[in-house]
Amino acid sequence: MGRRMHRKLFCFLILCCLYGLFFNTQWIKDLFKDHNQNSVTQTHRKNIIKLVCQQNNLTFNSSYIISSFVSKQLYVEHSYKFIYCEVPKVGCTNWKRIILLLNKTFDVSPEDLKHFDVHNHSSLVRLSTYNYSQQMEMLQNYTKVMFVRDPLHRLVSAYRDKFLHEEDTYYSKTFADQIKAKMRKNKNSSQKVTFEEFARFVIQEKARYRDTHWKPMHALCDPCNIQYDIVGKFETMKEDSDFVLKTIKAPKHLQYPNIKHYPNESRTNEEISIKYFNSLPPKVLEDLINVYREDFSLFQYLPVNHTKNTKNTREISKSALSFTSLSSSSFLK
Repeated sequence: MGRRMHRKLFCFLILCCLYGLFFNTQWIKDLFKDHNQNSVTQTHRKNIIKLVCQQNNLTFNSSYIISSFVSKQLYVEHSYKFIYCEVPKVGCTNWKRIILLLNKTFDVSPEDLKHFDVHNHSSLVRLSTYNYSQQMEMLQNYTKVMFVRDPLHRLVSAYRDKFLHEEDTYYSKTFADQIKAKMRKNKNSSQKVTFEEFARFVIQEKARYRDTHWKPMHALCDPCNIQYDIVGKFETMKEDSDFVLKTIKAPKHLQYPNIKHYPNESRTNEEISIKYFNSLPPKVLEDLINVYREDFSLFQYLPVNHTKNTKNTREISKSALSFTSLSSSSFLK
């Protein structure tokens, strides 16, 4: 009797498993749907980058050697064969937190890793620390990732972070004094650097000397010569970061930590950015757009979206035409 009961129970469990396998597969369908959608998105983004690079002669020949500057922007995590290009103001602190957790430097939650400790930690290894042959081997075999953001939203974020807070004295004092000396008659004024002064400084500054926090993203990561496997966007950070972590087979519990440096402040968004750009003379805004021209083209952002001021919109519409053409049907072939 007991053996018969065990047999019935076993058959019942088998039937339950079969039911679950054949009739309750929606989660599997959703999983494949998300993965396929992410793959399509990535293919589209990378095709656009490739096309823009070719159209603007930004791609070098096969003998191209990665610059020491770019190699210093690339962080290597060997356990999961992961290379991350650091783009300041595009969630880079949180990505460094992920790297430290991936290489098991810490057995803590991401929230326990403090901002300045993360950036200065010795366990973060740059590609530049390896010789050329090692660099090429890793670039060929590791999953390479970079994240981008609307270029001018990123600029506003850099201004708010570095010049409106006293915490980082290098920017709020030392760098601010340099800007005042160039932009003001009274360079000893104690008033904080205005956004217009900052914008004019960025426009006038030589490209090679621009700080990484506002240096164009393509100059930091060189996507025309380094074929990134995944190009994520700040605007779709949740979906793109999940895709990265699944691709490198990171632990399932690990997710991108949405931690802000200043918890009580709103993140820089379109509404906040528009307030700053509406305060700029149209010519300054147009010149700013030209500074980030390649970033707009490579990463599919439209400069005309940065103002609700009718006069400013008219002034920059001519510049925007060249960018809208780069988002045309030629990218969809």
